[in-house]
Amino acid sequence: MSLVYSLPLFCIVLGLVSAVVCSVLPGKWTRYLCFGLTGLVFAMSLAVLFAAVRAGENVLYPMGHYPHPWGNEIKIGVLEPLFSAVFALVLFLCVLGGRTQLHDDIAPEKENLYYVMVCLIQTALLALVYTNDLFTGYVFVEISTIASCGILMIRQVGRTTLASVRYMIFSLIGSGLFLLGIVFLYNVTGHLLFPDLKRVISALWQAGQYRVAMIAAICLITVGLGIKSGLFPFHLWMPDTYGYATPSSAGILSGLVSKGYIFLLLKIIFDAFGTKVFYDSGVQHVLYWLGLAGMIAGSVAAMGEQDVGRMVAYSSAAQIGYIYMGMGISPTVGMVAAMFHILTHALTKPGLFLSVSQLARHTGGSRTLTALQGTARLDRAAGVAFLLGSLSMIGIPGTMGFLSKYLFARAAVRVTPLTLYTLVALAVSTILNTFYFTRALIRIYNRPLRPLAKDNAPKGSFCTAALGFGLINIALGIAAQPLVSLLEQGIGIF
Repeated sequence: MSLVYSLPLFCIVLGLVSAVVCSVLPGKWTRYLCFGLTGLVFAMSLAVLFAAVRAGENVLYPMGHYPHPWGNEIKIGVLEPLFSAVFALVLFLCVLGGRTQLHDDIAPEKENLYYVMVCLIQTALLALVYTNDLFTGYVFVEISTIASCGILMIRQVGRTTLASVRYMIFSLIGSGLFLLGIVFLYNVTGHLLFPDLKRVISALWQAGQYRVAMIAAICLITVGLGIKSGLFPFHLWMPDTYGYATPSSAGILSGLVSKGYIFLLLKIIFDAFGTKVFYDSGVQHVLYWLGLAGMIAGSVAAMGEQDVGRMVAYSSAAQIGYIYMGMGISPTVGMVAAMFHILTHALTKPGLFLSVSQLARHTGGSRTLTALQGTARLDRAAGVAFLLGSLSMIGIPGTMGFLSKYLFARAAVRVTPLTLYTLVALAVSTILNTFYFTRALIRIYNRPLRPLAKDNAPKGSFCTAALGFGLINIALGIAAQPLVSLLEQGIGIF
């Protein structure tokens, strides 16, 4: 086995060690260590991706000296290093873009604790992407949950504390259901590793045995991870969680953490249940209709918001609906669209949160539509960043958002019974997206109602992050075929 396949495990261990080291370093050095870790993970993920594409098959990397099925292992295909590389890039840009605001929101003596949590989230995301074991996935789901609460509540204002409590309650409910699903599966199959689970579940399903127990396990695991990722109607924690967190945290939570849970669910569907069992169970129909409902409900809620930060947060609920809708359409073209939209949302929504926060620095922190009027004239970088993110969320050609909606429409046309419902939902959601994002754009580019405060704080890091998000979005919006091909190849060997 090539040495390159050892890199994912090395990254996970390095992330855990970095979190420990950050706890005893001063704030400036923890920031450098966090950036270094993220850059290293990105580079190593690209190396693993190159090797996986050349191999064209999955590689199982055993850990320790205990053989299968007693030992643990990680799985390396095309999708795993692809998503780990994107997640590392987004994490780097989120922390970089919100660095100035971070100094304002967090006490200096707690800065190192923030980067401890960021390193843990980075490690948890890597583990969720590469794990080939159900219980290991659960362990790192809990690590991700605790670290996410940490980066949310470290900004000690009343609303973030309330948001942290609400987020923790929903997360614990989701984790509990997920754990119950694991217990059901282990009781029926006696296994936790994905290959063993898939083999036993397929045999039992074909024989007609324990179908009720397995459907219950599928439902529990799907609903548990759905709650944690913000599937409608379990999205009510999103507005406060994303809307009142410090910008870096909002970008990480919306762009990465929820996507880590969804990617774990996709791995379980393909590698543990098997697509035949999952789609025979009928659970995909529930995901499809809840996804459609989330697309509309999230957009309607965003239309009624005057706080632009909460508006963008409600938009996230709608975008999560897109992903689950694609999962419900089919395990092939629907899944390609869903995975592409995971990347679209991860590379778009953090830029929106960062730009809203940057615009609000000129209003004394107020993010209402009225207060933000004219701020894009004063801060052109933030205005352009918000414009590009909005165009992508609406689905304007030349952006990743347009290609996401095209892929969903293409998937719907190929699955005839769902064509009409999907196309109508896409059209309605796009119209609603256009309404509330255009309303916000008109406001921020209008002449200000009152004199605005010029923010003289350095914003080079924000401009760099905004430029990165914007260029990547446009580049992949214009030339996305290599990325789509990678997704298709990855799903083919998932």
